[in-house]
Amino acid sequence: MRCGVQALTVLSLLALSAGAAGADAVLEGRTLRFEDGSRLLGSRTYPGALGELTGPVTLEGSTYLGVGPVVYALDGEGRVQARYDLPGEVTGLDASGGTLRVSTRGEDYTERFTLGDPRGGGRVQERVVFPPDPEVTGWLARAAELVLPGDLARAAQEDPTNAFLALREALEAARRGDTFASLNAVRRSLGGELPFPAWVSLAAGLDAAGFPAAADLALDRARRDAAARGIDPEVSVSRASLFAYGNPSGYVGTLLSQGRLGRAEAWLRYLRDLHPRFEGGPALYARYAALLDAQGRGGEAEEWRQFTRSLRAGTLYNLGAEGPRVVRDALRLVTLALLVSLGAALLTLTLRAWRAQGEDTRPLGGRWASWARHPLSRARRSVVTYASFGERLGLLALAAGLLTSLAGWQWANTTAARLRAPALNIGTYGGGWFAARLNDLDLRPVPDTALLTGLAAQLDGDAAAARARLARAPGNACALNNLGVIAQERGDLPGAREGYRAAFAARPDLAAAAYNLGLPPGTPGTVFQRTYRPGEPRLCYPDDRSLARALGGDLSVTLMRDLRRPLSLLAPGPGQSARLGWALLAALAGLLALALLLLLPRPPGAARMGRPGPYRLAALLLPGSGLLEGAWGGVLLLAWGVALAGLAPLTGALRPPTFLDPAQPSVRTALLALLAGTYALNLAAFVAAEVGHARRGREQ
Repeated sequence: MRCGVQALTVLSLLALSAGAAGADAVLEGRTLRFEDGSRLLGSRTYPGALGELTGPVTLEGSTYLGVGPVVYALDGEGRVQARYDLPGEVTGLDASGGTLRVSTRGEDYTERFTLGDPRGGGRVQERVVFPPDPEVTGWLARAAELVLPGDLARAAQEDPTNAFLALREALEAARRGDTFASLNAVRRSLGGELPFPAWVSLAAGLDAAGFPAAADLALDRARRDAAARGIDPEVSVSRASLFAYGNPSGYVGTLLSQGRLGRAEAWLRYLRDLHPRFEGGPALYARYAALLDAQGRGGEAEEWRQFTRSLRAGTLYNLGAEGPRVVRDALRLVTLALLVSLGAALLTLTLRAWRAQGEDTRPLGGRWASWARHPLSRARRSVVTYASFGERLGLLALAAGLLTSLAGWQWANTTAARLRAPALNIGTYGGGWFAARLNDLDLRPVPDTALLTGLAAQLDGDAAAARARLARAPGNACALNNLGVIAQERGDLPGAREGYRAAFAARPDLAAAAYNLGLPPGTPGTVFQRTYRPGEPRLCYPDDRSLARALGGDLSVTLMRDLRRPLSLLAPGPGQSARLGWALLAALAGLLALALLLLLPRPPGAARMGRPGPYRLAALLLPGSGLLEGAWGGVLLLAWGVALAGLAPLTGALRPPTFLDPAQPSVRTALLALLAGTYALNLAAFVAAEVGHARRGREQ
């Protein structure tokens, strides 16, 4: 009897499996139906808000359907076997080669991927880099929100891979007071595979629902998935990218506003581990440290401040995340000081030469009409030509400094804008979205560009392309380290260690090379590597100086390019100002004019200029302007200009620099002391000059 029952059971299972194997998948509108002849085995309907449907395609008993940016693998009755998360909307499924190939479409690029066996968990064989697009990274949460409350249980049963459906079930059970069902749903939400942006969103939902331990576990899963996808702490993350990756910084702000410092610390630790260089990070770290101080936890607060200071390494001139802004403010201050100094010097020289110039230009038709009648003779009798050779050199030096500071100001603006390029601020390099945006940056053909593009190819798994590109950066320590990583991955350990040693010898502060040689550097990148990518060699990532050289060059390169092509200053570009471009052209023209006047001899009337009263008054009120004959006069004039430029924001007409706010008592006192010192020194020099002038008059 038992044998007969077993035989009947086996025959029934064979019949069911045969029916399932012979099921046809038919897509009608947005409903996928599984039919065995006239018998309906199952069906699923996908709302239009989920995106376009692609397929279905059947391969080895599984049916694949593209829904927006994901591909579902379904069995013969429509149950989900696996889900494949992709970086763009699916546009094609191809099973002609015995494996399933998927095409995805971005805004202006396409990518192709190979899907693994759904029984292995639904792996994409190639590297998937998610773009900072919430429509892609937030698709799973949005799909769960579209399910009506009455259909929630059925939807969760049909798609056990969507953790957000289980989270909704947990919330519903908690509202009913069913603690066991709620905890069971939380356990199911943590049981699948998710991309790291979805893990972060799930962690926020679990935290808000009162499951902090589950939220911490979800954050740990997010770290591990991000590490596997090539996300690295050394790469900056913009606010837009972080929003697409689950918006952890926004949730930290919410927790701090609610006074939940314990939960805020868990989320800040996640950011510190994975995205320490996120946009707005220093301000958020400082806010958390201030709240810790208010609770009497000064030691912890200082630890966070020290961590924030450590992030300055590798930034532009090691000034931190606001490095370009600090450079811009400093050069703006220098520009104003040079303008004031140059204006004071020209005014003083004009007052001294005014009478002699009028007498010399009278035979030519007058001070102004002579420009039209005798332009060359009038140019020789300009105010500057009455000055001595030393004074002209001082004016030329001030004009050259003004041109350099204006060029630096423009360079700081441009570099800041280019460093904020979306392609460079997604937490990693590589992938189709990165490559499409990188082409818009107009990278210079320098070793730093080869390092960046080679690193992107290396992260994407294309070792041949990476090696070819890195070879175009000979002697670059970062490139040498990454070539050593390629050698280690292909089994050449002696060659790898040779590359690491060469990189470490070229740059003893290179943490990646030190890590690969077995030394224990404690940077965020090496700590993350040791924890979440153990046993793997450490790649070297370009710092901000390297990226700036690839994007536009250092200040010297920019200045030489502007001098060769001055009209390019007026061309629109990232971060460039048309008014600043016109100012640069004017400064360049003024510098050339002063250089030309330096070669002209002094007019005959220069010997009878003397020291008229207006000149003496200007020399007394404008420190250093009457002492340009010597080098110390120029220094005194520039120090006076710096003091005035630093105090100028007190008038309300200018914004104070980030590093020098005269509203602070200590800064204001120092600037006023500098101003008073310049007047004291100038008074002593003025008295000495008057005494010397009187002595020479008596001798004559």
